[in-house]
Amino acid sequence: MTQILGRFAKGCMLAVLLIGCQKAPPPAPTATVEAPPIPTAIVLSPSAEARHIFDTRCVVCHGSIGQGDGPGGAVLNPKPRAFADVKWQKSVDDPHIAKTIVEGGLAVGLSAGMAPNPDLKDKPEVVTELIKIVRNFAGK
Repeated sequence: MTQILGRFAKGCMLAVLLIGCQKAPPPAPTATVEAPPIPTAIVLSPSAEARHIFDTRCVVCHGSIGQGDGPGGAVLNPKPRAFADVKWQKSVDDPHIAKTIVEGGLAVGLSAGMAPNPDLKDKPEVVTELIKIVRNFAGK
């Protein structure tokens, strides 16, 4: 029995030596982690920005086809301007429309319901594109 235990002990010691003498496994490859891109503002052309503004701000009251029939206009008195009104189109110049867009209805003697858009004060190209949108409703 002593012989068996001795052989067993020698076998264990040999196993420990063999395991301990093996080369260390190579380090696991490290994944290269890139920093996420820094978010940048999306820059729209004046035309695209004007379309976005019209679709998100103006349509609410003036409607998608410029008839003054947007859902927000239903509760307003007076009702929002119908841009498709040819008589109105002929009676108003572009600077008046621009002032109305930027400064709101009160600035031109109209309803306070026409909110100002002061963020457009320093964006004349966008205002010009909004005027084009308004003008394009004539005859529709």
